[in-house]
Amino acid sequence: MKPEKIFSCLIVDDEPPAREILKRYIQQVPILRLADECSNALQALTSLQTKTVDLLFLDVQMPQVTGLELIRSLKSPPAVILTTAFEQYALEAFDLDVTDYLLKPIQFDRFLKAMMKALPREAPAYQGTETPEISISNQTFLYFRADRKMVKVLINDILYIESLKDYVKIYTEKGMVVTKYAITALEVMLPEDMFVRAHRSFIVSLNKVTSFTPDMIEIGNTQIPVGKLYKQHLFKMMNSTI
Repeated sequence: MKPEKIFSCLIVDDEPPAREILKRYIQQVPILRLADECSNALQALTSLQTKTVDLLFLDVQMPQVTGLELIRSLKSPPAVILTTAFEQYALEAFDLDVTDYLLKPIQFDRFLKAMMKALPREAPAYQGTETPEISISNQTFLYFRADRKMVKVLINDILYIESLKDYVKIYTEKGMVVTKYAITALEVMLPEDMFVRAHRSFIVSLNKVTSFTPDMIEIGNTQIPVGKLYKQHLFKMMNSTI
């Protein structure tokens, strides 16, 4: 049965992968509809003036105007759920009467709890056996900003990922994509039954491994070191795939 009330959402985040995750979560909930997505607070101000928004998913740290500054500028803000990788803004956020504070990486069950807190009491119950199921493993691709455009990367095509300070190199069967992203943030976006951290600087696709030793993994002609901190979990995952 189609819900009587549909709640419109606005996503504001300067990181495209973060927006993609929230968009996918929203698509899984029949009572939610994506009204718009913005990459900064100034775009969000325009959107809020032209669209009806019931629920605002708002990043904190953004260029020019922060998420907290955006909230202060609104006379009658919608219900706000902050999404951020930083815990230190929580106290200030709740002083601004936000509904919830989600720490990235955001899990779907936590997203649902925040959503239900934000919606009015008369909203249809969305819990128990009717709760939709979603996992990152259901995703078949991700988008990354590279060469001034958004590049689609098929998850099944990824061979391995290498971290270079603030950037990552994503090696695929079709070539390499370089994007500004933290390897730890990217790690949680990938299916954990398909990818595993082998080293502080490397994530590998379990299906693409051609051989390995206690200290090294080979994917094709590429040798990838195995870090001491990751060795136990890595080989546990390797053995589970044999």
